[in-house]
Amino acid sequence: MSGVKAGSIPHLRRTGHGLRQVTPAPAERGAGICHDGRVKSRFEVRVRPARLADQEALIELEAIAWSAESGFPSTMAADQRNATFFDDRNPPEAFLVAELDGRVAGYIRLKPPTKLPENAHVIQVQGLAVHPDARRHGVASGLLAAAEETLRERGTRKLTLRVLGTNAAAIRLYERRGFVREGTLLEEFCIKGRFVDDVIMAKRL
Repeated sequence: MSGVKAGSIPHLRRTGHGLRQVTPAPAERGAGICHDGRVKSRFEVRVRPARLADQEALIELEAIAWSAESGFPSTMAADQRNATFFDDRNPPEAFLVAELDGRVAGYIRLKPPTKLPENAHVIQVQGLAVHPDARRHGVASGLLAAAEETLRERGTRKLTLRVLGTNAAAIRLYERRGFVREGTLLEEFCIKGRFVDDVIMAKRL
């Protein structure tokens, strides 16, 4: 399995052994983007399919990466936290995992938005998390790049996601990755007494 160097994130292609690095064309090379800043990192990011053995690390990452300030305080209650990361609805096959300096640093969850066969050409990002200590090292951008290439190989036509309108850093990252806004659900959520829009974004693969 080849790695993805932060700061120059190449496309990834799925092989029988996972994801391998594919050197981008000269026009595609350049600084990778993570959140809203240019990536400056001496570490190496590797993206691979998740496996069951990642569960403990991903439970820990989930607890650290998400907080009440991330968006939905109700999901942070102790009785709402999952004892396991993977389940029947979210098997390892639905995830790609990023490793930074040999440790699990982030994940992306990719699932169909509906069960309709008429909608089968679309996949939705239903979770993207990066460990706080691993941010600004190209992890989020590397996960998105790997997801796009993997889905393209599978014949997926469109990758969609939803992001809170208050999450300006994430929106900038998605726009730099080529996502465009397709719509806004105005005042879709009320978070801590404040109404927040839900932005729908997508990228054609």
